[in-house]
Parts: sequence; structure tokens; C-alpha cells
Amino acid sequence: MMSMIFLAGSIILSSYLTLSFKVCERYKVHTYQAIVFNYITCVITGSIVNGAFPIKPAVFGEAYFQWAMVMGVLFITLFNMIGFTAQKIGVAVASVSNKLSLIIPILLAIALYGETVKGWKLVGIVLALVAVVLTSYQNKDQEAHKDDSGRKWEYLLPFILFIGSGLLDSLINHVQKQHVTPETNNAFLISGFFSAACIGTVVMIFGFITKRFMFQWKNLLAGILIGIPNYFSIWCLVQYLQQSPWQSSASIPVNNMGIVLFSTLVAWLLFKEALSKINWLGIALAMVAIYFIAFGDQL
Repeated sequence: MMSMIFLAGSIILSSYLTLSFKVCERYKVHTYQAIVFNYITCVITGSIVNGAFPIKPAVFGEAYFQWAMVMGVLFITLFNMIGFTAQKIGVAVASVSNKLSLIIPILLAIALYGETVKGWKLVGIVLALVAVVLTSYQNKDQEAHKDDSGRKWEYLLPFILFIGSGLLDSLINHVQKQHVTPETNNAFLISGFFSAACIGTVVMIFGFITKRFMFQWKNLLAGILIGIPNYFSIWCLVQYLQQSPWQSSASIPVNNMGIVLFSTLVAWLLFKEALSKINWLGIALAMVAIYFIAFGDQL
């Protein structure tokens, strides 16, 4: 089934993005510059896939275009927010806040589209939330040292990340249901990436002018290596949501839980990250949750 291929693509490529920032940290890549070059790469990649740059004057009148601009703002804001939260509060908090956001698309799918969540499906959603917390949990020995002198407002970062990530998933789901057709999928995606690239480039140029940023080729290379998979991760997600055999209240949690599970296992295998018994319990619960969410209505 093609929808399962797109689901696998979304999970693998999205996990690659998270793991790539570990490599960036190791090689001291400037994260913000890599993120900006990533979105420029996304626009170029999408244009190649499309056969031409799809954003033409006629596109400005499309119903999805204004939403694509909002999506672009969320793209670059959240990418940087994840890194900032991990630095100020901790990697575990950033991960939990990001993945717990799956509850927002579920609630909005119920409110906007009249979808239902009950029985084993509801049990699966509850288990999914518990599994994300357990999989991302870090004990005191695993946690990075935090600066207790940080400002109080920094503790709002996880909440902001939670809301923002949930709104982004909900926005993509809503627009592809209401305004996007298979013919306009690519133009919609590239419009969002173009918006993020423009915003990021303006800030980056200002950083170069004020000497706050220093250009290095490794930042550009990192952006390219992140940007190509990033484009196809969103492309796969949109394709999956359009062809998924399940309601949105099941499709999005299955995708998010798959990302948590896959990225955790790869980090354990490649980066030798220590997993506690609680982490392994979370992975087991994730498998059960995915099954209940996907097939709970049939049990």
C-alpha cells in the first residue's frame, strides 16, 4: 500500500533530521546557518522535483498560499526553538514537548472534522502519550548540567514548543484536506519552505553584517545534507495524510510515534546512547499504542 511507503519515508527522513543535529553539534556547525541553508535547499529541491520554480503570480491567489506563509514562519521558528530548548532546559524536555504535541492535532481533528476517538483507539492514544514520556525520559545521570541561574521565562519554552509543534502538524493536516490537491502539493510545500528561507536569510544577512555570524563552508554543506531529506520528509507526510486509510486522529499519532521509536533505536545503535529500563518500557508501549491507534476500531 502506497500510504505505508509514504509513512515509512516520513518516519525515516524525519528521524534523520533529528539525528543530524547531533552530528552538527559534534562538528561545531552553526545550527542557525545550517537551518537557513536547509530551507534554501528545500526550495531548490522542490523546484527540481516540480520541473520549475512553482511560485508564480497566480499562486498568490491560491487559498493555500497564505497558510503556506504561516507554515514557513512555524518551520524556522520551531526548528530553532527545539535547539534552544534543549540548550537551556534539556534535550529530554525538548523531545517530550515536541512529541507530546500530537495531542493537539487529535483534538482539532475531533473538533473540526467530527472524528471520533473511543474504545481501544482511545487507549492507544493514552498509551502513546505515556510512551513518548517514558522513551524520552532521562534520569539525573543522563541529563546534561543545567544553568540554575537561567531566567524564569526559559521555563515557558517547552510549553511554547508544545503548542507550536501541534499547530504546525494541525496546519499541514487542515490545509491538505481543505485546499491542496495532488496537482498543487508541491507548490504548497515549496511556498512554505520559501517563506522560511526568506525570513531566515534576512536574519542571517543581518548577522553577517553585524559580525554576529561568521560564514563557514561546513554550515552550507550541513544545510544541504539536511535540506534534501527535510523536503522529502514533509512531501511524504502530505502524501501519507492524503492516502492514509485511517482518520487524522490515528494517522498523525502513528507517524509521530514511529519517529520517536525509530530515532530512539538509531540513536542507541549509532550514537551508543544509553537507554534505561524506563526508555525500553516506553519503546514497548509505543509498539502497543501504534497498534491500538491504527486498528482499535476493528478490535
